[in-house]
Amino acid sequence: MPIKNSNIKQESLAVHKQLSYEQLVAAWLLSDGWEVLVPAIDHGKKTDLVIADDTNFYRIQVKTVESSNDSITVENKWKGAKIDYVIYFSRTAEWGYIAPAFNENRKRLNSPDHIRFHNHQVNFLKAFSKV
Repeated sequence: MPIKNSNIKQESLAVHKQLSYEQLVAAWLLSDGWEVLVPAIDHGKKTDLVIADDTNFYRIQVKTVESSNDSITVENKWKGAKIDYVIYFSRTAEWGYIAPAFNENRKRLNSPDHIRFHNHQVNFLKAFSKV
């Protein structure tokens, strides 16, 4: 059995965890037939993933929240960037939300225009088909 012998700094571990959620979304969308493009770097453009079908491209930002309460307020960290959707995952519960990018500085995570999903591929894809 492999044993992990590395000591990862807390900042690096946070990046690893965030990337794991981005890769999870990419895998789920690939399995649904979307073309998934991953920018080499997303600083400034605020784009974690770009997905495409035969005619459209959509920019996606993936975020995590350290809460099991879905009525929290989330901050707009992409103001001015041209993104289409933000996908939120709770790190402490088994749910997430798909939200159209919003212009307000802050918004309730469980706003009526945000779609909740259980943290599983089938549930995510069902929710994503509603956006």
